[in-house]
This record gives sequence, C-alpha cells and structure tokens, in this order.
Amino acid sequence: MKALRRLLWGLGLLLLAVGGFWLWVYWPSGQTSPKPESFGDQGAYLPPQHVPSIDPPGGPPRLVGAPERCDGTDAPENAAAVNAASLSTLAWSPFGKPETGWEIYAPRIAAEIGTTCGPGSNGFASALARWQGAHGMPKTGVVDPAVFGAMLTRWHLARPFVRVNREGTCPGAPPEANLAVAKPEESYGGKAIRLRPGALEAYRRMAGEARAAGVLAKPDALRIFSGFRAPEADAQRCARDQNCQGLIRTICSAHRTGLAMDVVIDAAPGFGPDSSADANRLAMTRAPLYRWMIVNAGRFGFVNYAYEPWHWEWTGEPLLPGVPIASLPQEGSEPVTEPPKGLQEGSSAGRPAAVSGARNRR
Repeated sequence: MKALRRLLWGLGLLLLAVGGFWLWVYWPSGQTSPKPESFGDQGAYLPPQHVPSIDPPGGPPRLVGAPERCDGTDAPENAAAVNAASLSTLAWSPFGKPETGWEIYAPRIAAEIGTTCGPGSNGFASALARWQGAHGMPKTGVVDPAVFGAMLTRWHLARPFVRVNREGTCPGAPPEANLAVAKPEESYGGKAIRLRPGALEAYRRMAGEARAAGVLAKPDALRIFSGFRAPEADAQRCARDQNCQGLIRTICSAHRTGLAMDVVIDAAPGFGPDSSADANRLAMTRAPLYRWMIVNAGRFGFVNYAYEPWHWEWTGEPLLPGVPIASLPQEGSEPVTEPPKGLQEGSSAGRPAAVSGARNRR
C-alpha cells in the first residue's frame, strides 16, 4: 500500500510540474501583438507615379460566339438617321474654329463607346446610348457637341501633359545628353529625331506590331517627323513667327518633354503629314494605320491629341518637374485681333491655307 501511495504522489507532483511549465510558456504577457499592416490604410500606401494610359481604350469589347450586330432594333428612335446625316453636315467648332461634320472623329468616338459599327448604324447609336447612360447623360444615341465635349475632356485628361498644364505648370525638359536617337529608317525626311529612351523603345514595339498587322502600307508610314524640341529653340521660333497663341503653336509644347512624337499617318493629295486642314485630317482618320493606332496604341502607353491624328505622347514615364507657364518667354504669344497680312488661320508664311499645320495646341 505504501508503494502505491508513493507512486500516486509522484504522478501528482509530475502533473503539477508539467502544468506549471505550460502556464509559464503560454500565459499572455500583457503585451499586444503587433497589428498587421492593413492594405486599406491609405496613409501607408504610396501610389505609383505612372498610371497606365486609358486613352485610347484597348479596343471594343470582344464578342463571344458571333460578330457584333449593327442592325439591331434597340437603338433610340431615329438616332441612326440623325447620326448618318450629321456625320457630314454638323456645323460646330469643337476646337474653336468652325468645322463641318464629325467624320474626322468617328473612329475615336467608336473606340470610346466600344463598337465596330459604322457611325450611321443602329449598332453605333445603341453603343452610344449605353455610353451616355453610363456617364449620366440622356440616352439619345446621337452625336452632338455636348456628347463630344464630354468625351474630349476624358481624352484630354488622359494626357499627363494636359493635366500638368491645367495646374499652370510647364513640364521640364530632359538633359539632351540623355536622349536616344532614332534610326534613319525611323525618321521622316532625313530629320535627326531624339526622344527619351523609353519612349523610343515603346515606339519600336508598337511599330513592329503595326507592321505585323499589315497597316504600314506606305513606305513612310509611322516614321517620326518631330520628336524632342529644345525649349529655347521653340521660344526663338515663337518670337520670330509670332504664332504661339495656341492656334499654330504654344509657348509650352509637349515636345519639350522628349515623350511626344509626330508620326506619318497618311496625307490627302497635295498635303503634308502635318497639315491640319480638315480634308487632310479626314484622310488620315480614314487610314487603316490611324484606326489601328486608336485601338492599339494605348497598349504601348501612347495617347493621342484628338485634333491631330499624327501627334502621340508616351505615358510610360513621369513628366519632369517644370516651371510656371507664366514664367516662360511670352514673346509671340500675345493675343492678336487680326492675322498678319497674307497669313490667315490655317496658313503659314509662304504656304497656302490649305496645306498649313495650324492648331497644334501642344
């Protein structure tokens, strides 16, 4: 009996020792565990400086199982007929000067609303009505100045250069020693084209895909005719030509950033690749290359200035710190009440109005 009693005492003491050790290890010490960082803590999150381009959109939504129907019956009544008529007759001034019709902007509008249907079709009107509804506008399905104005604001604000300009700042220019030089076969007319290296590499990737897509039908298609322009040289030209009121040029050009380029799209007979005559811009926007770029250039980080089919800006790197626009040389930007003799809007000295490169606003 004594042996059994001693055994039980021994087991009891062993259990007490084990229990005490467990409590010593696992009992809370009174200190709170560090709180894991919350992904919802906006103060701890620094967003990246580069926001991927949303302009142009990546293309109309892919349709599964069947091609897009453009003859549907769900379009607002008479919308297709109104669009078909106004396509070539609408009298308006979307960029401050009178224009007739909106066919120049039809490919851009179609990409914005996500349709491949023609501008006079029921499918186009239906897609536009859906876009209008999604943006708090009456679902008329009709292209008019108010609808275009809403789209134009979106397109402008997709350009980092414009967003900075709206704050009264002109972005800085990169050191010229840091610029990359385009190959002779990438430039137009034997020009020496310089860009920031990332922009030039993105251009080359885009040109390769455009070539593979078969939209570079002409030998000069997509060649660059203007890249980086030194601010000092632009200021001298403004002072000399007195045309930097925002119509032909501006005292703060996107080309100073090394991220903007003008490329050959196409040209109407008798016009150059940079003529902003309506007939020339229409020829460009009818070109397969332009329509391909409207849908695909955004994948490579490029955004377009809607008035100029040839002007594209790369958004893959942040703009450099700049200076107040008001601090730039102002000579040549003074308002004018009457164009110089022999120089009307839409013309340059020594050239007829029809072949000008006016309204560059960039």
